Amino acid sequence: MVREEVAVSTRTLQWKCVESRADSKRLYYGRFILSPLMKGQADTIGIAMRRALLGEIEGTCITRAKFDKVPHEYSTIVGIEESIHEIFMNLKEIVLRSNLYGTRDASICVRGPRYVTAQDIISPPSVEIVDTTQHIASLTEPIDLYIGLKIERDRGYRLKTPKKYQDGSSPIDAVSMPVRNANHSIHSYGNGNEKQEILFLEIWTNGSLTPKEALHEASRNLIDLFIPFLHAEEQDSYLEDNQNLVTLPPFTLHDGLANTNNIRKNKKEIALKSIFIDQSELPTRTYNCLKRSNINTLLDLLSNSQEDLMKIEHFRIEDVKQILDILQKHFAIHLPKNKF
Repeated sequence: MVREEVAVSTRTLQWKCVESRADSKRLYYGRFILSPLMKGQADTIGIAMRRALLGEIEGTCITRAKFDKVPHEYSTIVGIEESIHEIFMNLKEIVLRSNLYGTRDASICVRGPRYVTAQDIISPPSVEIVDTTQHIASLTEPIDLYIGLKIERDRGYRLKTPKKYQDGSSPIDAVSMPVRNANHSIHSYGNGNEKQEILFLEIWTNGSLTPKEALHEASRNLIDLFIPFLHAEEQDSYLEDNQNLVTLPPFTLHDGLANTNNIRKNKKEIALKSIFIDQSELPTRTYNCLKRSNINTLLDLLSNSQEDLMKIEHFRIEDVKQILDILQKHFAIHLPKNKF
C-alpha cells in the first residue's frame, strides 16, 4: 500500500510522512520515506540519520534534586512509601519540553496524605511538562514534602557523580534523549544499472517533540557537522599562498602548539580560522552559547577575553573554565581575563 502512494521519479528526490500517531503522551511514532535514491545511498543516509537522531538532538530533563535533612539517596522518610532512590528514579522519567539553555530552578512543595505527580512541579514558564500525571511519590501521612530541582538542557546520557553539589543537591542520571528509538529499512526496485532504492525511517520520541521535528533537527545537526569540509578547498589555497607560515592541519586537535605569545600576535598568519569550535570537544550547551554569539572558529574565540565570555547570555563560570582547560590542553593557549 505504501509503494502505491510513492510517486517514483528519477529526477526529484522527495520525502514523505506515511504514518504518524501518538500512542501516549510520552510515546510518538512516525514513519517517513525518501526516494528515489541510487544504489547504496539509502544505507548511507539511514545509518547517519539514526546516529544523529539518537545522539545529536538535545533534550531537557531534571539533573539534580535536593531533600531537606536527608543524608543520602537510599534513605527513607516516614510517611512516604517510596525511598529517596525510588523518587529519584521517578524524577528521571519526567519528560520536559523547553528551549532553555543554562540551569533553571524548579521545586515541589506539597502536604500529605496524597499522591505527588508531575503536575505538582513548580517550574519556570519556559519549561512545559509533557505528562502531568506522571507519578513521583505517595504521601501516606500529613507531612510536608519539599524537593528542590535543577533543570538543564543537554544531549545524550550523563551519568551522575557520586558526590553532592555544594548546594546540597544530589545528581540524577540525566537522559537528554528525546528520540527513544530509530530504525531504517530499504526497498530496492528496478534492474541492472537502473536499480534504485527507497529509504524508510521509523522514529519513536518521548513526546517532547514530534518525530517530524526530530527528523528536521537531526538533519540540521548533520549539516552543521559537515560544514567544515566545505571550507577545505579555501583553506588549502590559503596555506599554499603562505608557505612560509606555520601550517596547522585542520583536525589535529590534540597536538600542542608552541610559542603561545607568537600565536596571539600572529593569529592572522596561522590558519586558526580553519579550526571550528565544534572540533574542540566543548559541551553542547557551551557550544550553542558560543554559536549564538557568532563565535564559530578558534580565531573568533581568541578575540574574546574571559570577561567577554561571561557577558554571553546563559554563560557560567564553569563554562569559561572548561574553555580554558581545552585551550590549554589542546592548543597551549591561555585566554586573558580582560582585554588589554
